[in-house]
Amino acid sequence: MHTILITGGTGCIGAVTIYKLLQSDEVGRIVVASRTNNKDPLKLWLGEHLDPRLEFATLDVSDYQAIKSVVLEADPSHIIHLGAFQSPDCSARHVQGMEINTGGTMVLFDTAEKLKGLKKFVFASSAAVYGKRAMYPEKSVHEDLRLAPPNHYGIWKLAGEHLARLFYENTAVPTVCLRLNTTYGKGRDKGKTSAPTNALKAIALGHVSGRVIPFEMPYQGRENYHFVEDVGAHFSHVTLQPLEGFGSFNIKGETIPVDSFLDIVRDEAEKLGMGNAVEISIAEDADPNLFVSDLDHRKIDKTFQDLPLTSINEGVRNSLLAFREMAEKSLLTQAMLNI
Repeated sequence: MHTILITGGTGCIGAVTIYKLLQSDEVGRIVVASRTNNKDPLKLWLGEHLDPRLEFATLDVSDYQAIKSVVLEADPSHIIHLGAFQSPDCSARHVQGMEINTGGTMVLFDTAEKLKGLKKFVFASSAAVYGKRAMYPEKSVHEDLRLAPPNHYGIWKLAGEHLARLFYENTAVPTVCLRLNTTYGKGRDKGKTSAPTNALKAIALGHVSGRVIPFEMPYQGRENYHFVEDVGAHFSHVTLQPLEGFGSFNIKGETIPVDSFLDIVRDEAEKLGMGNAVEISIAEDADPNLFVSDLDHRKIDKTFQDLPLTSINEGVRNSLLAFREMAEKSLLTQAMLNI
């Protein structure tokens, strides 16, 4: 039975990854390491009564001594590293972002080298390691193209990938970096690319409360979308399936223009009887989307089995239903919309 340590385990992707991991009989124990150990994101997926296989450890990724203590005590067979500052925090606080996203990652890899029974390390990277879309004349952006991060977050993530490669070379422990872009759906609350999710929340909350809550997208252009449950399944499957060596992979998703995404949202909301609460648009002063689109996911599809790709229509529909249910239970408020 596997013992899995997951940093950032109470964040959006951490919570849904744990939800997917717990569906496997191979998982005997999950050590959930996070700064606050706020269990509410997990309860969104698991309900009030959490699975007894979960254990909780307090871990601030910038506290290097805590990393060593938690990792060595947990003695995991698998590590999933999700704990990190997101783009806005990295831009606002460069040095702290470096200490967390690069320093904490380095200490985690260094400590993992001391583990005798570690079978795999999975690192959450990002499409932010790529340059701006105009750099790439190709129809889609694959893993072997030039990397030129457009912001500090991308720089730290690229540094993390190099640390992952060095870790593999030092240990021969199979190591995977997963590059993802815009995750949308239940549990997505923070970061610049939480905007599509906030549009869905505004509709659901407006419908339940009987009022329209306008929402403007702060950026425009093409965007690469991943439904939140697909992201959790990717991390779970990649962690548990066999692999030899080191690799960086784009996760599966679909790229469409932001205005096309909003059209899908309007259509699905209307079908669900929520069209009365739709007032979504792109802001007049919206900047172009900073992160690269058109991620090519053929490599990960050939390497791992049964990785899902939910259509945007289905993902939007499921998200609207989930947010409507949350609003009806008073679990969704306007303060959670980041407007």
